[in-house]
Amino acid sequence: MPDPMDRSPENLTPKVTSERSMGDIHRDGLWQGGWYRFARQIPSPHHGERPQGAVIDLIVVHSISLPPGQYEGETVVNFLAGLPFETQDPYVQSVKDMKVSPHFLIRRGGELIQLVSTLERAWHAGVSSYRGRDNCNDDSVGIELEGLEDLSFEDAQYETLSGLCAAIAQLHPIEHVAGHEHIAPGRKKDPGCAFSWEYLQRSLGWEDRYFP
Repeated sequence: MPDPMDRSPENLTPKVTSERSMGDIHRDGLWQGGWYRFARQIPSPHHGERPQGAVIDLIVVHSISLPPGQYEGETVVNFLAGLPFETQDPYVQSVKDMKVSPHFLIRRGGELIQLVSTLERAWHAGVSSYRGRDNCNDDSVGIELEGLEDLSFEDAQYETLSGLCAAIAQLHPIEHVAGHEHIAPGRKKDPGCAFSWEYLQRSLGWEDRYFP
């Protein structure tokens, strides 16, 4: 599950356009201003500007389900998109006012939803550190898989995830793919031990150095 916005002063720095020109971004028709052509767009207000000069080289994989272990309905989508919804579930009631969002959500059947442009700073990582850098929200792309820690994910989700990672790597100079558990060890556990990093790596054909 993503983390609420962290409000430290260093996160309120000027916006960076991108590490690539807009001509490069649009050249293959996959991306428009950081929005992916093959995703359903449901813009979330839960984002901000990236720091000046940020190099977006990290993909962070998360998992989420609301209520935990339930995959029907639009609760999780509305929660991440900052849309109103009603719930009687005690856990969902306890988190419903949190302002969080990844860039992407992959549902159980493989449907891809984009909530934030990859050029913007989505609020998904929280207090975090990876590859010698803190504040992973600054220079990462967050992807939520609909699922529960330590329970298996669907083949359709891996298929969508691998295609999405490959597309992101055409837009940004990706060098690392990690889980929330790796960038916030001891605090977060997702996507958990049932997530197959081997499956993802095999699908992408990327070298070991990209993975935790």
